[in-house]
This record gives sequence, structure tokens and C-alpha cells, in this order.
Amino acid sequence: MEFISICFLSFIFLFFCSMSCFFSGLLFLVYDLVYFFEWEIFSINSNMMIMTVIMDWISLLFMSFVLFISSLVIYYSKDYMLGDVFINRFIILVLLFVFSMMMLIISPNLISILLGWDGLGLVSYCLVIYYQNVKSFNAGMLTALSNRLGDVALLMSIAWMLNYGSWNFLFYLEFMKFDFEMQVICFMVIFAAMTKSAQIPFSSWLPAAMAAPTPVSALVHSSTLVTAGVYLLIRFNLLFFDTLLSKFLLLISGLTMFMAGLGANFEFDLKKIIALSTLSQLGLMMSILALGFVKLAFFHLLTHALFKALLFMCAGAIIHNMKGSQDIRDMGMLSIYMPFTSSCLNVANLALCGFPFLAGFYSKDIILEMVLVSQVNLFVFFLFFFSTGLTVSYSFRLFYYLFILPMNMSFSMNILNDSSVIMMKSMFGLLVFAIIGGSMLNWLIFPYSFMMCMTLIYKFSILGVCIIGGLIGYLCSNLSFFSLNKSMNFYLFSFFSCSMWFMPAISTMGIVYYPISFSFKLFKYLDQGWVEFFGSQQIFNNFSVLSKFVQIFQFNNLKIHLTLLSLWFMILVFLVLFL
Repeated sequence: MEFISICFLSFIFLFFCSMSCFFSGLLFLVYDLVYFFEWEIFSINSNMMIMTVIMDWISLLFMSFVLFISSLVIYYSKDYMLGDVFINRFIILVLLFVFSMMMLIISPNLISILLGWDGLGLVSYCLVIYYQNVKSFNAGMLTALSNRLGDVALLMSIAWMLNYGSWNFLFYLEFMKFDFEMQVICFMVIFAAMTKSAQIPFSSWLPAAMAAPTPVSALVHSSTLVTAGVYLLIRFNLLFFDTLLSKFLLLISGLTMFMAGLGANFEFDLKKIIALSTLSQLGLMMSILALGFVKLAFFHLLTHALFKALLFMCAGAIIHNMKGSQDIRDMGMLSIYMPFTSSCLNVANLALCGFPFLAGFYSKDIILEMVLVSQVNLFVFFLFFFSTGLTVSYSFRLFYYLFILPMNMSFSMNILNDSSVIMMKSMFGLLVFAIIGGSMLNWLIFPYSFMMCMTLIYKFSILGVCIIGGLIGYLCSNLSFFSLNKSMNFYLFSFFSCSMWFMPAISTMGIVYYPISFSFKLFKYLDQGWVEFFGSQQIFNNFSVLSKFVQIFQFNNLKIHLTLLSLWFMILVFLVLFL
């Protein structure tokens, strides 16, 4: 009963906060307002500790979406985590996670951003290891250490910002755009964003973080942890636009998008497929941000949050009913047993593909049209459009395995159903916004309607890429290729793609194993070896010998004889001088 009350109160509180932020954001958007609030925490002599908060339409709209999704995720957890002994701990961790994201969103100051940034890293580690087993511990360690690299880069950018007299970076962006020191800071921030948003070569932690409970995955992969890097670059966009750093970011994010889309077409774990689709969409956001279209990146960030949270909720409901099995080869004909969940999953899948007039269509269509009219080379053009085709391909492959193939898992008693009213209510709340959210945001964010004038071939190329990608995904899953498991015919390519271009092994060895083993050797040979021998131990031995030598004089009568001798000497000197 206590658990239900905590869940319900958290849901109500976050939901009303979300609505207030949303309508405040609309007000700020219409009147083009930006407010800075400064709170003087304490003052010693002339030194003041000030907490600065920025309120504009970007921060308020993003906060409203984060709070809305968080409220529904907590309400969803009310049934998903039912029976968990430590459920109160879970809810508190989720609330701490949301609070850290709020700190990150409303901060124009690198110090307070670091508080939210590190808070996200710490709480995400606690949530990934929530199910306490070896796999979860390894995934949590990989997540924490990968993000720690970004934290170090952010700390270095804070140190560089000392040259400007303040850490409120928003005041310096336009003024210091072509300054070399600001470019160094920008590189550090991009590096930090690459680790947090899991770009190449830091991509391996994102699928590994699927060890967390599914409600956490719905929150992390839609609007909180992985989007923190994109949001930070949206704030810093003036610094790297039209520089060498933007070209570097465009290449890395394009390759990430391509790698994740390719890997998802060979993956059989349901949650990992959705995680790789998140990675692909993060690459899309980063790449369009590198091209300089900030509003489009933010627009896609918001629409993606809606349908991705819905995808994870539907996946959680399916896994819940499949008794914990996440292999899509065990699933099949789910539309018969779970019609509502299947409908929500299909809507979210189509929104991810960019199906006309769903949430993802408005952002992805404009993004690809802007790529068509931008001055990009053939390689970048290939990465954008081929990755879009791969997105539709793995979405239709997922559709085929879940809803067309017969079920392979034999239950002694089939309990697949849509009986959970709480889960269905949560999914329905996101379903509505996955349908109307893109259109609504399109009218709100862009104050005037615009039309991209292109030839008929260009205009239909985006739809053509989606249709061809969907057909390839469906046919590759449907055709037998003379074996039951199709990917086994292309084992080497399948293994290479499934292993994310060997990045998990490289990351595990490069970030976890070798640094920790090297630090152990340093500790053994230096701290407990030569440094210990020539350092503290040697000093201790020398002082011991000296103290023993001094004690020879302290524990005998020599001091009495020396005192008498010195007295007789003084008397003798007195007699010689005065007599």
C-alpha cells in the first residue's frame, strides 16, 4: 500500500509539473522570452557563491517532456515492478535521475551542469546494477567508466573557462566564437557529449545498459541520460558551427547512425534492437546538429522521446508476459494475444520509420530534405539515406518476427494477455502523443509554415528509401535462404555487425581491463614497491636508527657528566677572565 501511494503521488506531482512547464514554455516561445535567475547561496567578504538558472522555451519544453515521460514511467512501474522488495528504493532512484536531468537542463553554468551530469552518471550506475548479478555489474561498470571519460573532459573545460572569469558559458558564446581557447573548450564539450550520447567509439555501453529494468530503459533512452549530450551541444551550437569540429562531429555521428542501423538488422534481443535504434536516432540528431540546424535537432529530440518511450513500454509488457524472455525468435502471433500492446508497438514502430503524419514523420522528413538541399558530399549523403533505409528495415523485421511468425516458445499454460490496466493506461498516454505530437510541435516550434521546393525525384526519394528499406527488411526475414536461421548464411558479416564492429570488446579492454590492470601494477610496483621502499619505509627506518642513537644519550648518566663538565668549564672560563 505504501508503494502504491509513493508511485501515485510521484506520478501526480511530475504530471502537474510537466503541464505547468509546457504551458510556460509556450508563453516563453510566443513572446520570445529568456529569463535568468540568480540565487546567491552565500557570500564571504567579496566572494559570492551564485546559482544561476536559465528559463527559455527550449529548457521549459524539454523539461515538460522529461517530466511527462517520467510520470508515465513511474505509473507504469507501479504494475511492472509489483512485488519487488526494494521498490521504494527504485522510485527514489528514478526521482533522483529526473532531478539530475532538471539540473542539467536549467543550468547555463558549467559547474551546475557538472552536478547534473555527474548525478546522471551515478544514478544510472545504481539503476543498471538494480538486478544484482554479474552481467548487471559488468554493464554498470562499463556504463560508469565510459561516462567518466566525458566527466573528465567537462572538468577540463571548466578549468579552461577560468580564463574568462566566469563559468556562465552562454555569455561568451557569440563573443568568443573564433577564439582558440574557446575552440579547445568546445572540443572538450563535444568529447563529453560523445561519451554521454554513446557515439563511436563509446557506443558499447548503451546496449549494455539494457541490464536495467525496462521502465528505466524507457526513461533513459527517450529523454534523459543519452539525450543529455545532444542537449549540451544544442546549447553550445554557436561555437562549433561551420568549423572543423562540426565536420568531425558529422563524420562520427554519421558512422554511429550507420553502425547502429546495421547492427539492429542482425540482433535478436528485443531490448537491444530498440537500444540500437536509439543509438541510430542519436547519430541522426548529432549529425543534423553538426550541419547547423539546431531547431531541427531539438524538434527530433522531442518527437523521438515520445515514440521511443512507448516502444520500451510495449517491449516491457511483452517481456513481462513472456516470463522474462527477450529473444524475438521465441515470440510470434502476439497481435492475437496482446492486441492493444501490439497496436501501440506498431504505431511507435511506424513513427520511428517516419510514416506520414505520425510523430517521427515531421522531424525526419524535414531533416532529410534539409540534407538534400545542403552542401554535403556523397559519403555523408549515403550515410543519411542508407541509415534511414536500415531503420525501416529493422522495424519491419521486428514486425515480422513479433506478429507474423508463429510462436516458438511452448508454454504449459499460455498467459499472454493485455490484462494490466495500469500498463495500458501508461502506454495509451504516450500513444496519443506519438500520433499527434509531431504535428503539434511542428506548429509550435516553427512560427511560420515553410515549403521545401525540390524536384519530384528529390521529394519522393525519402519515401522511396523508406519503402525499399521496409521491403528489404521484410523479405530478408521472410526468405529462407536454404536455412532456418537466415543470418547463419552470412555468419562472419552477421557477427561483425551484431558485435557493433567489435566495439564492446575494444571498450571493455580499453576502458575497463587494461587501465585497471595497469593501475594494479602501478600500485604493486610503485606504491607498494620502489616508492614504498625508498619513500616512507626508508624514511621510517632512517628515523628509527637515528632515534636509537639519540636514545643512547637519553637513557644513561652521560647527560649528568656532560652537565657537570659544562659547569666546570664555565667556572674555569670565569676564573680565567676575571682573576
